[in-house]
Amino acid sequence: MPRVVGVIVRKIKEKIYAQPKHLTLELNETVIVETEHGVEVGFICEKEKEMEQPADIKFGVVIRKANEHDIKRLENNEHKNDLAWDKVYEKISEINLDMKLTSVNYTFDRTKLFIYYTSETRVDFREFIKVLGHALKTRIQMVQIGVRDEAKIIGGIGTCGQQLCCKMFLKDFNSVTIDMAKDQDLSLNTTKLSGLCGRLMCCLVYEHELYAKLKKSLPAMGAMVGTPNGKGKLVSINCVKETCGVEFDERNIKNFKITQIKEIENNGEKNECSK
Repeated sequence: MPRVVGVIVRKIKEKIYAQPKHLTLELNETVIVETEHGVEVGFICEKEKEMEQPADIKFGVVIRKANEHDIKRLENNEHKNDLAWDKVYEKISEINLDMKLTSVNYTFDRTKLFIYYTSETRVDFREFIKVLGHALKTRIQMVQIGVRDEAKIIGGIGTCGQQLCCKMFLKDFNSVTIDMAKDQDLSLNTTKLSGLCGRLMCCLVYEHELYAKLKKSLPAMGAMVGTPNGKGKLVSINCVKETCGVEFDERNIKNFKITQIKEIENNGEKNECSK
């Protein structure tokens, strides 16, 4: 099996696999890679490993580590990207296409221009690509992305006050459901639970496994439990502090460690709750 490294390319941070040949490469190192789209620049995200090549995927080849000359070309490419953005935006307005432009990105050798966009409808690009390709003298690749990918490219500040996770470190998007918020006893107001992309915030996934595992070992809310102070009704659970609120009579609620409560079965026997 060929040996490959994982490489992140372009602003959308697409991961490809490339053969390093004789090079010794470290994580986060910038490299020049020959891909099916031409010569591109990327950084190492996975160390060298053996991997069987799927029938529908062509491995790239790492040409070299980026040198000083390559860095200067990258800076020049960023300027070219800005100029291409203006031209692309101009043509979108002229043809009146129903799409929102997100980003434009030349390959390292500038033989192809990737245009990332969002749209709620299917867009006919035939005239647009013909006109734009003639104006920019390069091949055009239209890439429709979702709103989460759009946020990943553009970035921003989340409600936590930090940069968006997708911009900083997330490589893949996990499925996020409203049940995750429910398990964490969060408000089910989707407006408060949504990120800048308008979808449920990715951070709801981070602690979900902990909450789900802990709650699975506990009695259901409203169940009768035994405590060091006697029998009461379970009315609240704090998974972060690993404590439970138990009501003994009206408005008399006391908190106990999860390990201090025991579920009372229908036959009157008590089973200790495990963590």
